[in-house]
Amino acid sequence: MPRPGSAPLWAAAAGRWGCGLLPLMLLLLSGPSGASEITFELPDNAKQCFYEDITQGTKCTLEFQVITGGHYDVDCRLEDPDGKVLYKEMKKQYDSFTFTASRNGTYKFCFSNEFSTFTHKTVYFDFQVGEDPPLFPSENRVSALTQMESACVSIHEALKSVIDYQTHFRLREAQGRSRAEDLNTRVAYWSVGEALILLVVSIGQVFLLKSFFSDKRTTTTRVGS
Repeated sequence: MPRPGSAPLWAAAAGRWGCGLLPLMLLLLSGPSGASEITFELPDNAKQCFYEDITQGTKCTLEFQVITGGHYDVDCRLEDPDGKVLYKEMKKQYDSFTFTASRNGTYKFCFSNEFSTFTHKTVYFDFQVGEDPPLFPSENRVSALTQMESACVSIHEALKSVIDYQTHFRLREAQGRSRAEDLNTRVAYWSVGEALILLVVSIGQVFLLKSFFSDKRTTTTRVGS
């Protein structure tokens, strides 16, 4: 099973069923070296795990959201290098969890859709490791930040907020579109069903009314003495 090296690389592990299919992964945003945002397909009866090498004392945040599929829920589990469970939630649509690494090693978090028998899910997650490095390191600085440098820092923070909002609204738009398409499909099936029922009822009424006005032939049988 692959393991990431010193760089923050992701390794996807197949589920316990030994499935050799790799999920479709799309890198949404190439952020700093300590942050990764990934959207992937999670088939039914499947489990997908990811690994990250984290240094002790590093603050990390895991956020996830189910975009499409079923009731938009998934199981999530986070473990430290010793296998201790740090976070575990069942059938969650979205959630966020922040923790500080207690020791050096490879941390593991998994998303499971094993409770679903026929519905696959599309899951988005954002895993941030550590803080962003400052634009202007304070090392070897004698004076404070200039007005232009302070403006650059403010613009940088504002741009990060804009990126977060864009990601949030993209997810909401994708989820809303999926719900609308699902609702449209259900309405179409319901409309076809109603049309068939009306057709059957109409034909039945025609034959029923016809039977009321049709002449009934009676037969007489003579019995001899």
